[in-house]
Amino acid sequence: MARRTLHSDKAPKAIGPYSQAVEVGLGRMVFLSGQTPIDPATGELVQGSVKVQTARAMDNLREVLAAGGLDFSHVVRCGVFLVDMADFAEMNEVYGRYFPGTPPARTTVQVAGLPKGARVEIDCIAVVQSS
Repeated sequence: MARRTLHSDKAPKAIGPYSQAVEVGLGRMVFLSGQTPIDPATGELVQGSVKVQTARAMDNLREVLAAGGLDFSHVVRCGVFLVDMADFAEMNEVYGRYFPGTPPARTTVQVAGLPKGARVEIDCIAVVQSS
């Protein structure tokens, strides 16, 4: 996939594993719904720290991407929803492990609440370049 990151020194630097912007060639776009830390085997919320919950949410996204023949290298944008912005650093640490190359553009916001009492929810957009 032809993908190029955009960066401007006249805008704030990324303060985590994300790019200011990602430009991609035309192709198939896949919009993934937000994933919370639900264990697909039990349907129950994974208990534990925001690190544990972030890993489960990202693993859930990985499985949805795989269902379309995709992986995290196809992701160009993510949205992260945290119940407590104090969890940002721990979420960021785990999230970054899933993007060892060039990370996607990202927004992180604090929300009043998430389904089943989750501490984090993550959605994303993936692009596959047409041949």
